[in-house]
Amino acid sequence: MELLSPVDTIKGVGEKTTKLLNKLGVYTIEDILLFFPRTYLIYPETTKPNNDAVGSLISIEGRLKSSPRVFKSRNRMDILSATVYVEDISVDLVWFNSNYIKNTFEPGKNYIFYGRLMYDGGHYKISQPVVFTKEKYEEVKKQLLPIYHLTKGLSNNLVTKAVKTAFEGCKLSDGRLPDEIESRNSFIPYSKAVYTYHFPESYDELLKARKRIAYEEMFFFILNSRLQENNVASLPNDFCISHHNETEDFMASLPFSLTNDQLSVLSDIRSDLMGDYISQRLIQGDVGSGKTIIAFLAMLDVALSGYQSAIMAPTEVLAKQHYLSFTNWVKESGLDIPVALFTGSMKVSEKKAMQKLVDENPNCMIIGTHALISEGREFGDLALVITDEQHRFGVQQRDKLSNKGNNPHIIVMSATPIPRTLAMILYGNMHVSAIKELPANRLPIKTCVIKESMRATAYKFVSDEIAKNHQVYIICPLVEASETTEAQNVTDYGKKLKEYFKEQYSIGILHGKMKPAEKNQIMEQFANHEIDILVSTTVVEVGVNVPNATVMMIENADRFGLAALHQLRGRVGRGDAQSYCILMNGNANDKQSDRLNIMLKSNDGFLIAREDLKLRGPGDMFGVRQSGEFSFRVADIYQDADELEMAAKDVDEIIKADPYLENHPKLRSTLNLFLTNQFYVL
Repeated sequence: MELLSPVDTIKGVGEKTTKLLNKLGVYTIEDILLFFPRTYLIYPETTKPNNDAVGSLISIEGRLKSSPRVFKSRNRMDILSATVYVEDISVDLVWFNSNYIKNTFEPGKNYIFYGRLMYDGGHYKISQPVVFTKEKYEEVKKQLLPIYHLTKGLSNNLVTKAVKTAFEGCKLSDGRLPDEIESRNSFIPYSKAVYTYHFPESYDELLKARKRIAYEEMFFFILNSRLQENNVASLPNDFCISHHNETEDFMASLPFSLTNDQLSVLSDIRSDLMGDYISQRLIQGDVGSGKTIIAFLAMLDVALSGYQSAIMAPTEVLAKQHYLSFTNWVKESGLDIPVALFTGSMKVSEKKAMQKLVDENPNCMIIGTHALISEGREFGDLALVITDEQHRFGVQQRDKLSNKGNNPHIIVMSATPIPRTLAMILYGNMHVSAIKELPANRLPIKTCVIKESMRATAYKFVSDEIAKNHQVYIICPLVEASETTEAQNVTDYGKKLKEYFKEQYSIGILHGKMKPAEKNQIMEQFANHEIDILVSTTVVEVGVNVPNATVMMIENADRFGLAALHQLRGRVGRGDAQSYCILMNGNANDKQSDRLNIMLKSNDGFLIAREDLKLRGPGDMFGVRQSGEFSFRVADIYQDADELEMAAKDVDEIIKADPYLENHPKLRSTLNLFLTNQFYVL
C-alpha cells in the first residue's frame, strides 16, 4: 500500500465502509493514518451498582448462577438474557443478536461486565455489556483504547482494525523537521508519534506523541505564514482613500453611540487606509461587540473614495443578513452606493446580474460567502477585503479573495478570544486591534450551571420564554448516537423534545452533516421565527444573528472548552430582552464543575480563556477541544501555547538566516507535502 492509495485497499474495508469513511473525510491510506482519536477509553475500577451510577458507563464484577437464555423478540430478533449477581445485588444483562456469547460463560465463575447501567421496572439492567474474564480485564484496564469520530453504520472497532492494518502495510517517513529542532526538543520520530497517538502504551507516551504532532502542525503553519509575509512585505498604498463627512453623518444618525473601543478600532482602520503601505489588521471583537458596523463604516469610506470593497461571511444566512443591513443603511443615508451579494445557492442569472452591478459601479460594496472566490468572479479596483470569522476561511481562501483586486488592504475579524501574544504569532505581521466593550444597550447574559435533576425546571423556563414570543437554542455535542460516547445527540434529542412538549412548539434540527441548502433553510426559518426551538450542534457558533433568541441551553456543557461555550453563549443577548445561558453539567467531577462555574463570573471571553487554562492540566487535553478555529488536527492554541511560542521562535531563526529556504530544500519539500495532504487545513 502507498500513502495515497485509496482506503478500500485496506483488507476488510469494503464498498460500504469506504463510503462511510469518505463521509468523515477519509479517502486514502494517509487520511486514515492521520484520522486521530478524539479521546480514549480507560476502563474503570469495578464497582457495585447504585442509584448514583444509573445512566453512567460502569464495570461490575459478578457471577452467573445459570446459563444465559435465548428467545425471539416480536420482530424475530434473537435476544440473549442473563442475570449477574454482584454480591447481593442482581443486574439483568441483555444482548441482541449475539448468541455466540452464550457459550463463553461458565456458571459460577466471576466475569467483568462493562456497559451503561439502567434502572427499569425495579431492576438494574445493562444492555449490550462487554464481557471480560478477570485476567483479561486487568490487562485492558492498563490500556488507553482509541475512540474515533464515527458516523452511523461505522463502529469504533472497525475503524481501529482499519488503522492497525494501514500501519502494517504502509510506513510514514521521518525527518520532517530540521535535525537541530528534533534533537533540541527530544522529539520522538514522526512515524512513532503518529502510531503512538492511535495506540499509546502509556499516558506519558501519549503526551510525548501529542507534543511532537502539535508542535509540527504549528511549526509548518507559522513557516507558511512567514514565507507569505516575505512575499508581500511593504507594498506601497496606491489607493487615495480619505475620511468623508457622509460617514460622520451616518454615524450621527445611528440609534446608538459607538463604544470607545469601536471608535478606537475605527480610527486604527482609517490610519491604515490612508497610510503609506498596504495594511493587514486583525480585529478581535468579543461575540456581540459590534464588529459588523465597524466593517460597514470602513467600507463606506472606501466607497465614498471611489473604490470597491468586499466582505466574506462564513454562512449564506449571515451574508444575506449583512446584505440586508448594508442595503438598508445605504438607503437610509440617501447615498448612491450599490451593494452586491454572491452566495452559492443563487441562480446563474442572479449571479450574472450581480456581476453586472459590480462591473458597472467602481464604488460597489460586495458581500458574499465562498462564492466570492469562485472562478469567473471578477472585481474592479478592490481596495479593501474583510473576512468575517477569519478562522472559517484560512490563509489560502483569504488570499484568493485578495487576489481578485490589486493588493487591497486586508481586515480579518474574529470573535475568538486569543491572547495578544498568541495572536501576533498566528497572524504574523498583522496589526492587532480589540473590541472588548459591549454596546450600551446589551444586557449581560445571565448564566447558570445545573444538574440533570433540574431538567424539568429548565424545560419549564424554556416554555416561559417561548410564551413571551422568544426563541431558544439547545446545543448537543453529537449529531447522532454513539456506541463510545455518553452524550446527547441532536437526532434523538429533537425527537425526545417533540414528545416532551407534545409538539406544541416548532422544533428544528441543525447539524454539520446536513447539506448546505438544508442548513441554510433551517437557519433562515429560525431567523424568521418559523422555528421556536433550534436543536443544533456547534455549527450555530458563527451562524446567524437572531435578536429574538433569549435562551442558549447547552447539553453536556462539561464536554466543551470554555472558549467554545462563550462563543455559543454569544448567540443570544443580541436584542433588548434579558437573555439566559443554561449549562447542563453531566459530570459529577468537582473539577469540571469548577471549570463551568468560570462562566458564571464573567462575560469577558479573554478572561474566561485565561481562567480555563489555569484549571486545566495535561489530562484535559483529550476530548475537550478549546479551539478548533485553525483546523489543526491535534494542536490547540490555548493548551499548546508553549509549543506555539517555541515553534514561532524556531521558524523565525530559520527565516532570519534563510528567508526563502534556499538552503533548506528538504524543509520546503515537507512544507509542500504538509499543505497538499491537508494535514493542516489552511
